[in-house]
Amino acid sequence: MTREVHILRAGPGVTVQDLGRPGYLAQGLSCGGAADPVALAEGAALLEQAVSCAAIEVAGAVLEVEATAPVRFALTGAPMRAQIGSDGRSLAWNASHRLDAGETLRLAPGGTGSYGYLHLGGGIDTPERVGGRGAHLAAGLGAPLDRGDRLTLAADPQPDASPRRLPPDDRFSGGTIRMIPGPQTGLFPQALLTRFLSTPFERTAWGNRQGVKLGFSGEGFRPEGGLHLLSEVIVPGDIQITGDGTPYVLGPECQTIGGYPRIGTVLPQDLPKVLQAAPGAALRFRMVPLESAAADYLSPEAQTRALSRRVEPLVRDPRHVPNLLSYEFISGVTAGRELSGPDGDDAGGD
Repeated sequence: MTREVHILRAGPGVTVQDLGRPGYLAQGLSCGGAADPVALAEGAALLEQAVSCAAIEVAGAVLEVEATAPVRFALTGAPMRAQIGSDGRSLAWNASHRLDAGETLRLAPGGTGSYGYLHLGGGIDTPERVGGRGAHLAAGLGAPLDRGDRLTLAADPQPDASPRRLPPDDRFSGGTIRMIPGPQTGLFPQALLTRFLSTPFERTAWGNRQGVKLGFSGEGFRPEGGLHLLSEVIVPGDIQITGDGTPYVLGPECQTIGGYPRIGTVLPQDLPKVLQAAPGAALRFRMVPLESAAADYLSPEAQTRALSRRVEPLVRDPRHVPNLLSYEFISGVTAGRELSGPDGDDAGGD
């Protein structure tokens, strides 16, 4: 039987995303993929499936879906308000759950971070385009999800697995971001570079999957001659300095070439902290050597294996179990219905 998830409601910025399309830079296509690949690894660990499975990325919007058959799902990334069923039961974040046929799952912004993720057991099995299933809106591949869309799911490798959870990982409130020197770092005088590294920045409201604008006080960071560069290859994580001296951190759907000078490049493992930071979150940058940057980098597959070792059973909050008294927690202790007559009186005893 084909399993589908139907989109009942989707705000702007809700797309299918996977690990992207590496290898097409020479053809003018940046990698794209999830803004927070760590969230993909978390979902894969919770559902015990490949990190390459496509999921739904929710960029600060509302999403409502309905399943045509029972499906396991996981919620990761920026915490959102999650409710299920007609009674609106609240769900734990960074955990896996089950959606029965005909049930509705509702997600709404939670005020923390920028990108939440809905993972589905087996992964989304929509057709691949240019080697990936994710939408790359800047390149015209795919489109945002909308009401009435239907997503086919692949076979779930563990359809009867119990709900699980992962300890929360705070990468949604900014903090210190590591960067490495790039080919143009030398264009910036040492005094200018030192000022950049000592400046407190904030994530502005201007930001999307192409990049994030940084807010700051004081003079800009444009070097002399910075407007006379030839365009060359750029990659996600590059920190471009525009003509007025404003820094922009490039995201997964950035262009493939650019002529603005780049003061450095954010480490791939730290880039989700920039993209996930909510507007107003404080950011500072620290330059590290390439050897240090590579020391703690994990591929998505290695990250999934590491996270799998941290997964634990999800213990339901008793306040969210409507039929709590129907469970037999200790042998011989029941809800008491077996001892009651038709009118609720004791059926036996003196």
